[in-house]
Amino acid sequence: MDSTIINVECLDELADFAGVKDQVAAITERAMRGELEFEGALRERVAMLKGLELGALQQCYDQRVRLNPGAQTLVKTMAANGVRCVLVSGGFTFFTQRVAQAAGFHAQRANTLTESGDMLAGTVGEPILGREAKLAALREEAAALGILLSETLAIGDGANDLAMISASGLGIAYCAKPVVAEQAAARIDHADLTAVLYFQGYRADEFVGA
Repeated sequence: MDSTIINVECLDELADFAGVKDQVAAITERAMRGELEFEGALRERVAMLKGLELGALQQCYDQRVRLNPGAQTLVKTMAANGVRCVLVSGGFTFFTQRVAQAAGFHAQRANTLTESGDMLAGTVGEPILGREAKLAALREEAAALGILLSETLAIGDGANDLAMISASGLGIAYCAKPVVAEQAAARIDHADLTAVLYFQGYRADEFVGA
C-alpha cells in the first residue's frame, strides 16, 4: 500500500504528528532497502509512537493520504474483469481499511496498532505481517481461487514485497527501491499505475474510470 497504492508511508506521517518523523523515516528507508529486518524495524518505529492520541490517525489519513495516480482505475478495471484484488500491507489496518474501500479492493490485510485508552500503546499486534506473510497471503488467495501462482500478479516497492513479487506470475516493481527494481520481472519507474493494465494486455478504451 504505502508508496505504491498511496503517496506516503503512513508510519512516517504518523511519526510527524508525534514529532519523531526524521528518526522513523530513516529506519523506514533502510528497512525498505532491505538493510534492516522488517519485523524488528517495525517494532522499533511503532515504539516511538507511544502516547500519540488516536485522533491523530484519522487526522493523518485525512490530511496526508492520497491514492496514487491510476490506483483506482487499476483496481476497478481488474475487478470488473473478474480479478480478485487484495491489498496486503506491512502497514496498519486503520489505513488499509480506508484505502481498500477508496480504491475498490475486495479485501485487505495488514498489521494492527495496539491501543491504550485514547492513545497508542507503542506496540504492534503479533504476528507481524512482513515479507513471508505477504507471500503466504498470495499463496492463500491463489489457493482459495483454485489458480496457480503463475496466474497471479503482485506489485510493490520495498524489500518486504520481494518474496511475493518473485513468486507471482507477473511481479512488478513500482517506483521501487534498487533491491526490488533489480530483481522484479517488470518495473514501472515513470508511468502511473495504469501501466500495470497495459502489462496485462488491456487497451486504454477498456479502462474503467475512477
